[in-house]
Amino acid sequence: MNEAPFPLQTAEFFYEGGPNAVLLTHGLTGTPNEMRLLARGLNRRGFTVFGVQLAGHCGDMDDLLATRWQDWAASVQTAAERLRGHCDRLFVGGLSMGALLALNLAADRPDLVDGVGVYGATFRYDGWSVPRIARLSGLLPLLKKFNIGRDRVFMEQPPYGIRDERLRAQISMAMQGSDSSIAGLPGNPWHSLAELHQLAKRVRRQLSQVSAPCLVAHASDDDIASLDNAEVVLRSVSGPTELLLLDNSYHMITIDREHRLLIDRSASFFDRIAANPQRSA
Repeated sequence: MNEAPFPLQTAEFFYEGGPNAVLLTHGLTGTPNEMRLLARGLNRRGFTVFGVQLAGHCGDMDDLLATRWQDWAASVQTAAERLRGHCDRLFVGGLSMGALLALNLAADRPDLVDGVGVYGATFRYDGWSVPRIARLSGLLPLLKKFNIGRDRVFMEQPPYGIRDERLRAQISMAMQGSDSSIAGLPGNPWHSLAELHQLAKRVRRQLSQVSAPCLVAHASDDDIASLDNAEVVLRSVSGPTELLLLDNSYHMITIDREHRLLIDRSASFFDRIAANPQRSA
């Protein structure tokens, strides 16, 4: 890993490679670490890779609550603008909420984005492990408007988006530790989920403006976000799409059992776009 040509925050990483770059974005309450395996694999395939740290993340709950979805989107756009100045083509990939932020950037700034990796897109928490009460996220913006429930949190529940039992145990232990930059926070604050709800509404309205090719990768048995989330992207973006269903993973597909397959398909997808000046997948 060589020194980045721009300042890095605490948990960010930069892997120097060839002239084509990938910006990777983690999910809500997560950290850049959840993108590191994918980053290393893409770097071995010749890509320059930057893992961004979203505003308010990798600290404590108050740090996160002090930010809104616009701050998270600004983190991604600033990183893309910095990286774009050092590469020929820029691809953006995100996991869970990070997938929404990648799509948001592709809609807002098509001049920056040549292709999108949509990994476990989460417009709604509607997977099989999500408690029924947690699915009532549509009420959260109203609660936040009246400053109700600022200190309330939906705690993460097993299997934590991970099918691999040994990895799940490691992540669970790290989440209970004091350093949130390693595995993120152990729960989702209500007010932060309200911000995610607002982001999801905005991105759904803008999906038709996404003209860059999209690789839509999703676990077929996703415990956090059902396949309906992937189908929203497939039927709504205007650019070409490719679907990758992962049958032996849960929501955290960038680190779960099939992360090597995700690396291979992502690298091949981005390589095809880079070789095609018409930006066709």
